[in-house]
Amino acid sequence: MDLSSSISTVRRHTSKIAPLASAPVLFLLLSSLASTAEAYDPLDPNGNITIKWDVMQWTPDGYVAVVTMFNFQQYRHIQAPGWMLGWTWAKKEVIWSMVGGQTTEQGDCSRFKGNIPHCCKKDPSVVDLLPGTPYNMQIANCCKGGVISSWVQDPANAASSFQISVGAAGTTNKTVRVPKNFTLKSPGPGYTCGAAKIVKPSRFVSQDGRRTTQALMTWNITCTYSQFLAQKTPTCCVSLSSFYNDTIVNCPTCSCGCQNNITQPGSCVEGDSPYLASAINGPGKSSFTPLVQCTSHMCPIRVHWHIKLNYKEYWRVKIAITNFNYRMNYTQWNLVIQHPNFDNLTQIFSFNYNSLTPYGGINDTAMLWGIKYYNDLLMQAGPYGNVQSELLFRKDPSTFTFQKGWAFPRRIYFNGDNCVMPPPDAYPRLPNNSPQLKGSLFLPVIILWATLTWLLIYVQ
Repeated sequence: MDLSSSISTVRRHTSKIAPLASAPVLFLLLSSLASTAEAYDPLDPNGNITIKWDVMQWTPDGYVAVVTMFNFQQYRHIQAPGWMLGWTWAKKEVIWSMVGGQTTEQGDCSRFKGNIPHCCKKDPSVVDLLPGTPYNMQIANCCKGGVISSWVQDPANAASSFQISVGAAGTTNKTVRVPKNFTLKSPGPGYTCGAAKIVKPSRFVSQDGRRTTQALMTWNITCTYSQFLAQKTPTCCVSLSSFYNDTIVNCPTCSCGCQNNITQPGSCVEGDSPYLASAINGPGKSSFTPLVQCTSHMCPIRVHWHIKLNYKEYWRVKIAITNFNYRMNYTQWNLVIQHPNFDNLTQIFSFNYNSLTPYGGINDTAMLWGIKYYNDLLMQAGPYGNVQSELLFRKDPSTFTFQKGWAFPRRIYFNGDNCVMPPPDAYPRLPNNSPQLKGSLFLPVIILWATLTWLLIYVQ
């Protein structure tokens, strides 16, 4: 199956929007959008995960399908322990076998004699297979432990697939019933999936480009992400500093919740605690429950923006990302930063860079991520739990200024989640200008200095 042709087909189907029939329909649509406004991302307004279900062949009691998840989000990815896809069968379907994935439970298959299905649950949940799976159990884009890269960061790995053989189902386009109630976990909540919609069958082009085949039947499911649904509190915060001010603006207090060991014992651990090792390996170590270092902000991730140097035509920024989570390594991490001077970015050190243009031709948003095999893995809290880089910007004389917080970012995302920024009135301020001599006083001073110089020379 050609991934690029499949992606273009899915994009064509998902880009079709039915025209609104009347004003009441428009009102209802706007009302529904208002109730789900937290799911809209202004920096990635078209981002979603599209699930494509392609029926490839009929069987005596059902069909064989290939299910593919395409991550069309520019910077939000699904990290370990990976995705989990669920749905509810419309009739009494069963899963006879799977390739490239498996269900988490078999369910009650007692009504079957002889061959036992892979899964008999009414609402199965499917996960990806792990790397190293035998080749006879693999298909293309499978077996990555459920990890799906973001579209910009690694488009070649922005899809995940599995093959499923369905029984006790229809055997024609008119008798097959589309599953309902799709859910996608990544691995926790956050995604909301719409209803499956039957679309034009997918087309596949052979590697030599000389033959085109198509699915017997295709339906799409679109899932969108909401940070509000994913977690009750934010997951990251931002601190600021500059060379022209001694003030270091820390993350706001309780940025990621006000839990502490007094009200919630075991919610955090001191960095020098003798019980640190036992806390890391204690209860919850296998459930990816965060165990953060005790700080005023209580965030697993802190991003620090430091204005480092000021040249005649350039200025320099240092970015440091610190992991305070003792149980989490962040693989394929990324930052999204909104700043008006990214249009004049000259050089970046030790990070990858890609420009994002959510507002058409305005180039004020950038995506940064680590270099593979160098700093693409942000280690858990400790001496190696940080990565850093520097950015060199060219000054635009018509717009550049250090005043009023212009040199600080407007917004920062870490792994697709919006980080808590300090309040604007707390930003490091420029020092007051030194008093200058007015022109009316400056001339007498020069005359006096010249006179004294002449007298000294004359006396000698």
